[in-house]
Amino acid sequence: MSSSQYTTFRRTRRQRRISQFLGSATRYLIGFNQSTWVPKRLRRSLALRMAIIMLVATLVILFAVGIYASTAIKNGIFQERLNQVLEEAATQARAAQNRFDQAPASTVEQVQSLAQDVVTSISTLTSGSSAPAVLILRNPSETSSFVINEIATQNMREVITSQLRQAVQQKTGQHWQSIEITDAQGKRHPGIAVGTAVSLPLAGAHELYLVYSLADEQAAINLVMGVLGGGGLAVLVLVAGMTWVVVYSVLVPVRRTVRTAERLAAGDLNARVLSQGQDETAQLADSFNKMANSLQSKIDTLGQMSRLQQRFVSDVSHELRTPLTTMRIADDVIYDAREELDPAALRSAELLHDQIERFDAMLADLLEISRIDSGSARLDFEIVDLNKLVAQVVEDNATLAEKVGCRVIFNPPKYPCAAELDTRRVTRIVRNLLVNAIEHSEGNPVIITTDSSETAVALRVSDHGVGMSPEVTSRVFDRFYRADPARARTTGGTGLGLAISLEDARLSGGTLQAWGKTGYGSSFLLTLPRRHDMELGPSPLDITDYVEPTLDSYVPPQSTPEKANAPMNVTDDLGNNGEVQPC
Repeated sequence: MSSSQYTTFRRTRRQRRISQFLGSATRYLIGFNQSTWVPKRLRRSLALRMAIIMLVATLVILFAVGIYASTAIKNGIFQERLNQVLEEAATQARAAQNRFDQAPASTVEQVQSLAQDVVTSISTLTSGSSAPAVLILRNPSETSSFVINEIATQNMREVITSQLRQAVQQKTGQHWQSIEITDAQGKRHPGIAVGTAVSLPLAGAHELYLVYSLADEQAAINLVMGVLGGGGLAVLVLVAGMTWVVVYSVLVPVRRTVRTAERLAAGDLNARVLSQGQDETAQLADSFNKMANSLQSKIDTLGQMSRLQQRFVSDVSHELRTPLTTMRIADDVIYDAREELDPAALRSAELLHDQIERFDAMLADLLEISRIDSGSARLDFEIVDLNKLVAQVVEDNATLAEKVGCRVIFNPPKYPCAAELDTRRVTRIVRNLLVNAIEHSEGNPVIITTDSSETAVALRVSDHGVGMSPEVTSRVFDRFYRADPARARTTGGTGLGLAISLEDARLSGGTLQAWGKTGYGSSFLLTLPRRHDMELGPSPLDITDYVEPTLDSYVPPQSTPEKANAPMNVTDDLGNNGEVQPC
């Protein structure tokens, strides 16, 4: 029977546990970085990731090298021991057969004694830990009437397999097989069983088996594997640690650059990266510093230009105020006496009056923008009912809506929406939103909705006109921005109305949002806190919650002449203690 038909060694429990642990650890570490749960520390640390990658790579390499080395060591030790065993077993088998051939045995007792002497002789010649167990078994095909007792212990008889016995019985020569032996303490060790056919006097064909234990060789292999495992673990720790240290030290300039970039982003334009040496990291620092210098120079230039522009707008606006006042006084005189003028002069007087009014409004916008830019804008808060304020703005712009052919529908709640507001600024916001909606309504109704909550009041102005694309929506509050420059304007303006409205909303502690869809319409949502010192809560209105137009025209709230100009009753609208209450 050839050696390839049998396994050479059986792994011990310790070997199997080590292999299972290394295999599980390798699979876990390889898939760890791809897992859906990745620790924040691992995601943010390149040094840690590189250390883990090197750890996994080294683990795989050591595992492969360990398997190869252990296999080579085991095969080498086993093959060397096998050659010794086979040579020794062949020598003992020849010596035993010579004694059987030369012995003058004539009875069964003499043959039995001869067999026992041969077994004792073999055991004596190979004494020590490597001494084999000797078995003499009768060949089942032997028909001689002389039968002796087989020489074999029960535990050794069990290790001789039927395959080995069949090979010995059917073929001549020497045959061996790897087996597993259980010692007196119950421990299992690898071993080799060598069988040879012998012929005993009178008793005929028998089988001689020598069973060798490989416990010493297995102990040596376990020692070598332990040393390899310990050395491999030390190598893993050293490789991971050195990788982390090297990568961490290499990334120190990168981290300095990141911190400097964060300082630049926060507004510290003087932040720079410390450049040391002439390597790649130093080149990175130099390039970053050059970029920072260029950015600082450009930002300073743009800031200076912006300040000059603001100064120019402010100076021009104030300088124009004096001649405009004179022109307005002269215009008022001419306009008041227009009935005495001939038709051509009358038309000129009316045009002059309209253009001066427009010029005055444009100049007011420029002055307001300059005050906002300079931070000198002031707020005057008072308790106001947003519903009444909106109703007044709608009434003031009724002529414009009628001229355009647009119906303004105001849907106020049945309760007052009282809040502390800067009346002048909120009125300007509502007027700008309403005029903008009328201009873009394409003759469709403009819907105004108000509502309030415990923390906020809100106003939504919606139209169903040309609408806005996402690009236009994102820029609608930019200064001097017009979505369609070729579009004819119903009213004159500077292009600052929505920009001023946004600044007014921010100064009041609120928000102004825009939404639009091309061909469907647009909507603007103003949300303001109910008290100027109160944190702004969620808006009580949704910017896309359109109210469908109705056929009913807007009817202003009915009020008696006595209460029309009366101050707002704080107790009635806000509660008897003067504090803002939920609607």
